[in-house]
Amino acid sequence: MPVKILMPALSPTMTEGTLARWLIGEGDAIHSGDIIAEIETDKATMEVEAVEEGKLGKILVAEGTEGVAVNNVIALLLEEDEDESSLEGIDVSAVSSDNDATIPPEVTPEHATTTVADVPPAPLSVSGSIPPVARVENRIIASPLARRMASQAGLELTGVLGTGPNGRIVKSDVEAALSAGDILAVSPTAAPVPTTAEQLPYEPEFKITSLSTMRKTIARRLTESKQQVPHFYLTVDCEIDDLLDLRKTLNDKADGSYRLSVNDLVIKSAAIALRRVPNANASWTDEGVKLYKSADISVAVAIEGGLITPVVRQADNKGLEMISREMKELSERARDGKLGPEEYQGGTFSISNLGMYGIKEFSAVINPPQACILAVGAGEKRPVVKDGALAVATVMSCTLSVDHRAVDGAVGAEYLSAFKRLIEEPLSMLL
Repeated sequence: MPVKILMPALSPTMTEGTLARWLIGEGDAIHSGDIIAEIETDKATMEVEAVEEGKLGKILVAEGTEGVAVNNVIALLLEEDEDESSLEGIDVSAVSSDNDATIPPEVTPEHATTTVADVPPAPLSVSGSIPPVARVENRIIASPLARRMASQAGLELTGVLGTGPNGRIVKSDVEAALSAGDILAVSPTAAPVPTTAEQLPYEPEFKITSLSTMRKTIARRLTESKQQVPHFYLTVDCEIDDLLDLRKTLNDKADGSYRLSVNDLVIKSAAIALRRVPNANASWTDEGVKLYKSADISVAVAIEGGLITPVVRQADNKGLEMISREMKELSERARDGKLGPEEYQGGTFSISNLGMYGIKEFSAVINPPQACILAVGAGEKRPVVKDGALAVATVMSCTLSVDHRAVDGAVGAEYLSAFKRLIEEPLSMLL
């Protein structure tokens, strides 16, 4: 019997993707490990390797097709001694949701226009006794089909019992919940702003740019973060003249072998500050607050179609030269769409720097499950008071967005104070 080639889940949050390109054609031989297609995920364009050997019998999803759900059959593989006649009568519907693989949790970060990780839905009041909800970490586990059915029916999955593998919510669970009618509907809200692409009365002419999988994911996650995570904000002004002098000295001594940026020094300072204030290096779960043992800094990088946050692992233990080299390499790989999941997942703290655009100050959106993200503005000459006299200094405004569930105001303030000391006394990074 022909083998079904399925739309793979290439990122932990991926429920659908775009089949960007087929690298083989019908009738071509396939060997295990061959690259057969390119899939655009919510993070990047990634290559798909074959795990079975045989001959490509039939392509079911044409390249360029958007919104292909995970586990949909995209092609059929003929095994040895099979021919095209074996393709007749094959069921090419999506694989049963009962067989879906469990979706692992996502760990990523970002600012007001950054990709953020999935956030659990807000609790919903229910009548009667409701069984426990299937979760990975804090996320509800449900198949793409189950999520789609629930969304179309206006059903929250919070109170639905999952009977699939590992408590996964599947199609039959949604059908049972709908038929039982014991889960309360979501409370009515104010009428939404129209999102139709149709031209509204008195609206000027416009053109529509299609939404990539990444852009859709950004929109969804940012909405979830702002709705479900209690943000508060702390801002501090840092004088960076000594830091700029140190940077110049180090770059001059490097003789072109490397070139430090202000952002490299910010990454290092942010990581050391986490070591000194470990309670800020945290994330929220329903079971308790996670306190991370390493300072893995996610740094927002603008790419075509959105943003991604490659991670500098254990940045507190790395030298400035290593951080600089690593950040440049990660940024290049991000813009080329070549980052692997291990390179952009699992950060514990995020940095978003818009100073290069001349932005003085801004607030970033938290990237769950992380509890903090630091928004860094541009360094600019400002009047300051030193020893009772007016002076001029180069000042950089930094705003910390904090998840109040995991980090209290005093802890956030303590962290920013430690960060400010490191920025203003950069030689203390060596201590």
